[in-house]
Amino acid sequence: MSTSPARNPVPGSPLDSAPVSGDVIEIERALNRIVYLTGRVRQHERLMALAGVSLDRAAVALLRQITDSEPLRPGELAVRLGVEASHVTRQVQQLEKGGYVTRVPDPDDRRAQRIQLTPAGQEAVDRVRIASCQGMEFALADWSPEELRQLATLFHRMVDDFLDRAEADIESTDASRPA
Repeated sequence: MSTSPARNPVPGSPLDSAPVSGDVIEIERALNRIVYLTGRVRQHERLMALAGVSLDRAAVALLRQITDSEPLRPGELAVRLGVEASHVTRQVQQLEKGGYVTRVPDPDDRRAQRIQLTPAGQEAVDRVRIASCQGMEFALADWSPEELRQLATLFHRMVDDFLDRAEADIESTDASRPA
């Protein structure tokens, strides 16, 4: 495992002169491993079988996001998930047909709509979360409660910082466009 700083391997890119710390390289490597392990089709199918639910990965991500917040507009969901708004619109339509979500008026703007879980959607998310957490508890059985708390805190902080950065990048891009 290398912990020495690395340079961007693409000469002339905006990041060419910025060294990257070894710790950040190791975090990036670990995140890629986690994404690979959790994103495998076989892993998702196993989780859905354990939960007794038949949803694709995008649907599960969307339902989880709605569960973890108040009802949101489709555009807000897209930003939080880091996907295009059209992707969320298509997914919401499928989830509506399945009875997992419904559209409700936006209290701040009656012309707009927010996406809300139905009882069936909440039950599906609960089943998926329980199955997922049971697997995680098994894998992390040797970790102390303090280590688990620290990991959860740091993961939430990292995700929040990534989201803040993504929103700042969007605002910067929007501000640089000609009016």
